[in-house]
Amino acid sequence: MKIATYNVNGINARLPVLLKWLKEEAPDVVCLQELKAPMEKIPEKAITEAGYNAIWHGQKRWNGVAILAKDLHIEELRRVLPGDPEDEQSRYIEARVNGLHICCLYLPNGNPAPGPKFDYKMLWLERLKKRAAELLESKDPVVLTGDFNIIPTENDVFKPERWVDDALFRPEVRAVYSELLKSGWTDAIRKLHPMETIYTFWDYFRNAFVRNAGLRIDHFLLSPGLDKLLKKAGVSADVRGWEKTSDHAPVWIELDHKK
Repeated sequence: MKIATYNVNGINARLPVLLKWLKEEAPDVVCLQELKAPMEKIPEKAITEAGYNAIWHGQKRWNGVAILAKDLHIEELRRVLPGDPEDEQSRYIEARVNGLHICCLYLPNGNPAPGPKFDYKMLWLERLKKRAAELLESKDPVVLTGDFNIIPTENDVFKPERWVDDALFRPEVRAVYSELLKSGWTDAIRKLHPMETIYTFWDYFRNAFVRNAGLRIDHFLLSPGLDKLLKKAGVSADVRGWEKTSDHAPVWIELDHKK
């Protein structure tokens, strides 16, 4: 079973790229982030015609997450990260697909740091830690994936010395990611590729993609037991080189889990 996560950076602006990638790669489940579209502007017809069922949590201009499943039923479980009833940003959605508990997230960027946006990011991370603990306690097979906006280690960024003051790389942010791993979650990419230079995001500026001056900020975390079913994991970096593409590339895993 192939599961992918992809920050599309505007689902309507990138729809041709998304549809081309879905046709070529045909993942069974897809988590999308940064839709940048309210519910009424989601291109549901095009996604359906591509063979995917979908649930969405859109938002005008910013944010937005979705879970797509190819010829599989999606049971929506929740569409808000618990812990702040006043948080109106569309950054989280959970569903059950083919016996797996799928959590799709778009974690706040947090820049500039320090500041209110960074404070929001840290509060969001505390909420995520609590939810992640609940998910582990459930003993469900859980995939926690999406754009974390966290660079976990120096091995996950081109020239880390340039990022020391950035909200994606600050010690307190990286510490939370480390805590998630210590609590039992497995970073799928690093399980199979522990030291390889792997990026998932390349800025549009300064010819970053051609220079491979990237970051690894899109992650797959697997609950205990599910990591034993992990067969392959990678990044479709070539998609980042397509015309009018997102600044992120799709990240994917293959699990020994029958459809």
